Amino acid sequence: MAVKTSKTSVGKISDILVQNQYMNTESLREAKDEAQTNNVRLERHLVEKGYVSSEDMTLVLSEYLSMPPITLRHFAPDSLLIDSIPRQTLTKHQMVPVAKTGKTLTVALADPFDILAMDELQTITGLEITVLVASEQDVTDALSRIYAQATEGIDMQEVMTADSDVEVGQEDGDEESLEQMLESAEEAPVVRMVNMMLVEAIRTGASDIHIEPMERSVRLRYRVDGALIERPGPPKKLQSAVISRVKIMSDLDIAERRIPQDGRFKIRALGKEIDLRVSILPTVHGEKTVMRTLDKTSLAPNLNALGLDEVALKALNYAIEQPHGMILVTGPTGSGKTTTLYSCLQQVNTPDVNIVTCEDPVEYQLEGINQVQINTKVGLAFSGALRSILRQDPDVVMVGEIRDHETAEIAVSAALTGHLVLSTLHTNDAAGACTRLSDMGIEPFLLSSSLVLAQAQRLFRKLCPVCKKPIEISKEVLEINHIEPDFFDDATVYEGVGCPKCNNMGYKGRGALMEVLPVNAVMRDAIMRGADGAELRIEAAKNGMISLKQAGLIKVREGVTSLERALEVTGGE
Repeated sequence: MAVKTSKTSVGKISDILVQNQYMNTESLREAKDEAQTNNVRLERHLVEKGYVSSEDMTLVLSEYLSMPPITLRHFAPDSLLIDSIPRQTLTKHQMVPVAKTGKTLTVALADPFDILAMDELQTITGLEITVLVASEQDVTDALSRIYAQATEGIDMQEVMTADSDVEVGQEDGDEESLEQMLESAEEAPVVRMVNMMLVEAIRTGASDIHIEPMERSVRLRYRVDGALIERPGPPKKLQSAVISRVKIMSDLDIAERRIPQDGRFKIRALGKEIDLRVSILPTVHGEKTVMRTLDKTSLAPNLNALGLDEVALKALNYAIEQPHGMILVTGPTGSGKTTTLYSCLQQVNTPDVNIVTCEDPVEYQLEGINQVQINTKVGLAFSGALRSILRQDPDVVMVGEIRDHETAEIAVSAALTGHLVLSTLHTNDAAGACTRLSDMGIEPFLLSSSLVLAQAQRLFRKLCPVCKKPIEISKEVLEINHIEPDFFDDATVYEGVGCPKCNNMGYKGRGALMEVLPVNAVMRDAIMRGADGAELRIEAAKNGMISLKQAGLIKVREGVTSLERALEVTGGE
């Protein structure tokens, strides 16, 4: 073995400690006894118990072994050198490759007495090994930086090129062992590949990352502004390693491939701290993975920041200023209901207000708000959580979703007994919220007394301001979509074209269309007599409610979106 280490030592480690006044003889004797009792090496015990700092111990070991010391605090590693050694080896033996000169590899080692580490490294690299002494904390921090660093500047097309020669799938008896899966998931290229996916998602503002195993390839797609955009996927042969890496980050069982799994993890990249919610689903060609990005900084701090039209903004502001009552936000999945509710909560979130939520799941963790995670596996459902919340002296309560009669009954009761209750329903329009609660068994007189406001919303895609171009709309299009012939007179209507600024999509960013139904005396009477949805809509329109379709057409007339996108989310209204 050609490992360059010291051939003579200056003296015992204890002598060096006393001579250099790191410790006195009495303290050292006590520490030796403690180390012997605990069966721990003296130098490790001294650092762990704070007798000697890790930096000072590095200098002591350096003197004892006649090895140069090194600090890695500002060390910038050579990525090719790092990639040449398995990550498992570096982390297991706590070593960092520093430089390669000719046939000599210089490494920083946290434990310079680890002869096995040097033997293994020499076998892997075929090089002579020169050892530098570094503190354990220095090595740990350096390895963390190396493997967590963002991978900007990598050619995604080159790294993610699919391998068309890969055999289709694996036979049941051919599955990788747990050890192989762990080892491949921790390899530097796989770690960098997953990091790159995450960084790309944050850079493009993607809400979801889809990793989808196909027969001979792996498809990678990002959902940006509501539309899925395909990007070069990882090679088929790295499919299992990439999924395993995501599972490790999410603290999921990497050996379980037969049932769906859910988890979450947090990353810091591009100056942001992002939560990611992970869903793993077994498919015929492997496990499909979807990661939902949750960027707390993108939340609107109040309703004004949502960019609502004046009518909707005034109605919502009035509703959340009420001391009690129920506010219902409706719409399909992915229409921004939760974001609207969080904006309401943040606006009323002051030190003198007690806010408690029950959610499934808790998407954004908000400062100053008590958030309860629903867990049906242990019997914690919305109704049970809501009962307990009402014993917590709340001023404002948010229920993630009203799904059944019991939850609806408790929410209405809470609104009637002095609490402001915010919740969501899956209905098509604002008036539908009233009929849905009636269908759940809520008496009309209770509903009319408790409901303050019902609101329906959709998310529309905004035109890219750089590349949008004006167009003419034919009378046939207006007629087919039941739009007044003169609605767009004296207005310029635009459509998307596509440019580098918007990833050639023609659209950049999204906004909310809202149909707001304040419950005034007229609406209260209509609800009390059990009016159906159609009648409630007519009464609301008489009272000035702007429907979702009207709100969308107004955005088209203002040049914010195209007619196609407005009708896409409201055409059936």
